[in-house]
Amino acid sequence: MARRFFGTDGIRGPVGQPPMTVDFALRLASAAANVLESRGGTVLIGKDTRVSGYMFESALEAGFVAAGVNVLLTGPLPTPAIAYLTKRMKADFGIVISASHNPYYDNGIKFFDRDGEKLSDDIEAEIERELEAAPVTLDSRALGRAITLTSARTDYMDFCRSTIPSDLDLDGMKIVVDASHGAGYKVAPRVIADLGADVVPVGCSPNGRNINDGCGSTRPDLLQLTVTGVRAQVGIALDGDGDRVVMVDDDGQLVDGDQLLYVLVHDRLQIDALSGPVVGTVMTNLGLELALRDLGVDFRRASVGDRHVLAMLKEHGGILGGETSGHLICLDRTTTGDGLVTALQVLAVMKRTGQSLKELVAGMPRLPQRMVNVQVAERSDPASRPEIQAAVEVAEAELGDRGRVVLRASGTEPVIRVMVEGESKAAVESLANRLADTVRSAFGA
Repeated sequence: MARRFFGTDGIRGPVGQPPMTVDFALRLASAAANVLESRGGTVLIGKDTRVSGYMFESALEAGFVAAGVNVLLTGPLPTPAIAYLTKRMKADFGIVISASHNPYYDNGIKFFDRDGEKLSDDIEAEIERELEAAPVTLDSRALGRAITLTSARTDYMDFCRSTIPSDLDLDGMKIVVDASHGAGYKVAPRVIADLGADVVPVGCSPNGRNINDGCGSTRPDLLQLTVTGVRAQVGIALDGDGDRVVMVDDDGQLVDGDQLLYVLVHDRLQIDALSGPVVGTVMTNLGLELALRDLGVDFRRASVGDRHVLAMLKEHGGILGGETSGHLICLDRTTTGDGLVTALQVLAVMKRTGQSLKELVAGMPRLPQRMVNVQVAERSDPASRPEIQAAVEVAEAELGDRGRVVLRASGTEPVIRVMVEGESKAAVESLANRLADTVRSAFGA
């Protein structure tokens, strides 16, 4: 069954437009309760800092309680915190109300199973089928209960600290922490400060409408300026729901997810703690693949989306994988992508080796890469157009074996992403623009 509402990372869209409406959230809760057979069980619900999060939290709470499900409310916490707490609290499943790195006027709803992992496509499709039914309201004796989980934040902070050596001391380090005015605005600076660092917070004053606005992992300019301005050793930028991270070195240079993955892989290799292949995606920079090949590390590419990275890691026994955006998965530490946990791993490597972040990433030169997002009228498959495929073949022939072309439809918006990488920046720019023009012409964009 083709899914109408679930995309690559849950359900997402502009608030007030289907499916991100109160009545849909109510129906979704009832449908999920039925599919996940959780009546009499428990769901744990968290959210980021969007003003609409409180509205959707109330709607989901009402739908679940009416269907006989008990609800634990955590308040604003990062997505990976909900994954961790769902498993820790032995809830039947968890829900995050967030649109991740999107602007505040969007929101979304995503699920975790009782093991803190994303739901399968089949279960999501089954929930969609149940949406056709009206929400249920049981009699008073069978209703669920809702309570606030007051220990949620401290439990998650304790978990984050447990993923690094207990004797790790960041005393003497000045670290800028940008939480994107999002879900990590309290936990990220506090965890790092508790380890002894001098923390300079930015993007840590949410007002419900400034999430991801000119800050965070998708807009690291402010972080780059602040790191150099206050002479910090490193900067950390989360996205709005805290499952992604990018970093900045002491020169103000951005270090993306591919480079951070290289740092972690290289370190795990040095201490003989690496197992299985490393997994990236079709969008991962070719420079990472070549650098890992030089280290003798098996590298594989999954489809875009952390669920696909996770599935490939589990299938082949790997522990490290991720995406250029900074959505990294450390299965030897947690079950899902966690921006704060990833940042702590990198800080631990810096302290253990005595090297700066700039020195740690020096072994992975990034190949020039150009991404062009082409807006189309509706979600479309670029592979369906022969003229696009012909243009791709020509571009690939020009690049040879030291470059790549990737065209893919976004899973969350009507956009076709055109990515080209190779050794020559000028050639990459030219080919990306040429292919983007072909896509626009093919789809009348």
